[in-house]
Amino acid sequence: MKVIKIGGGCLKGKKNIGHILELIGKRGHGNIFVVSALNGVTDILIDGMSKALEDEGNIPGIISRLKSKHVLIARHLISADKFYKKFVRDLSSTLSEIERLYYGLNFTRELTPRMRDVISSFGERFTVELLVSALRCRGVKATYRMPHKVGLLTDGKFGDATVNLRKTRRNLQMHLGPLLKEKMILFIPGFFGVSEEGDITTFGRGGSDYSAAVLAGAMQADILEIWKDVAGYLSADPKFVPEAQLIPILSYDEAAELSYFGAKILHPRTVEPLRTAKLNIAIKNTINPDAPGSLITPGSPRSKNFIKSVAHDTDIGILKVHSSGVGARPGILALVAGQLTESGINIKSVVTSQTCISLLLELKDLETGHLALKSLRPRPFRRLEKIEDMSLISIVGEGIVKRKGIAARCFTAVAACNVNVEMISFGPSRVALYFLVRNRDLKSAVNAIHSTFFPVPDHQ
Repeated sequence: MKVIKIGGGCLKGKKNIGHILELIGKRGHGNIFVVSALNGVTDILIDGMSKALEDEGNIPGIISRLKSKHVLIARHLISADKFYKKFVRDLSSTLSEIERLYYGLNFTRELTPRMRDVISSFGERFTVELLVSALRCRGVKATYRMPHKVGLLTDGKFGDATVNLRKTRRNLQMHLGPLLKEKMILFIPGFFGVSEEGDITTFGRGGSDYSAAVLAGAMQADILEIWKDVAGYLSADPKFVPEAQLIPILSYDEAAELSYFGAKILHPRTVEPLRTAKLNIAIKNTINPDAPGSLITPGSPRSKNFIKSVAHDTDIGILKVHSSGVGARPGILALVAGQLTESGINIKSVVTSQTCISLLLELKDLETGHLALKSLRPRPFRRLEKIEDMSLISIVGEGIVKRKGIAARCFTAVAACNVNVEMISFGPSRVALYFLVRNRDLKSAVNAIHSTFFPVPDHQ
């Protein structure tokens, strides 16, 4: 049995979704499909919360956009009147529920984390109803179950929940096992679960990958397949490096680092639920489903090129906390990190020295983080600096820390193209070296490093 996750990038437009339905019909019997929202739907739901707070007059337009987006596709995919009308009835009923939530939001003037998670979870629910209706119209045995109805239990943390794997495994095997024995095509919405108290809690953007991994581990699947609109992991971003190569095989840790530092193929937490079961993850391209793609394995695969990829991330901001001996004074880092955590800010990485603590944040959090640290009293620092014009480059490969000369080759290549390295971190991860450059130097640096570790053969 497989667990197959279908990403939102594949679920856009009537033609693409029709192609996905054909693949599901051929390959889906007895398997579990975890789906994202249709492309753009989660953004409409989230943006709708702000618009509902601004003016209740915006709410009918939000509901209309959601309805038309799904009805237009349904009209194309569901040919039988009986199935189409039922889908529209069910859709309208669910939209009425969302409409009430938006009006409630406008009335209370308060957007709580609980409300945000409930509203943002509806996109995936729409998708399973649409796909199951379309398959049933074609005479295919298909059904769906909602995560909160089958006991996909979380720790209750809104916006960034973690699944209770032990309890969830028991619940899912009880509720889903009989359906799989019937060779049913089974759909589960990704992205959210339910707390012990009964609250809908989401796993964060891209969290449907994590949902699929939880299901694969809990149901003891043979493999987890991730269906994407790309070929798999590449040795660099092809927009920067046209000669980037497909990575045929990589480890859990390599995939997690690449996902965390720029390559948006897989949610960084996807490997967590699979480590105990040691399941493989296959990245498959829906345009060419029989192509090899990338295979992610628990161990460290043998490879002639131990550097797997040069990733980059432009969504980086830096807060520098300057003070004499700040890196050695007990409690300073904890105080700073605690203040940022209270403001809902995730710290991507920390680099310390005797006179400065450098904190890597997502760009959207930079201003909020800056204000949060400025508000500390008494101030534990002499000066606070924020830097926006930065990009992170990450070189990823198993054993990179133990290999002699890797850093030297990397920085020699960067220096040769007249690029200055602003900050370096080598050691926190055994599979990654990362550093920062100015945005204007990013493309030159990535190309120089890629040429060093992935030379193009002369005959090409």
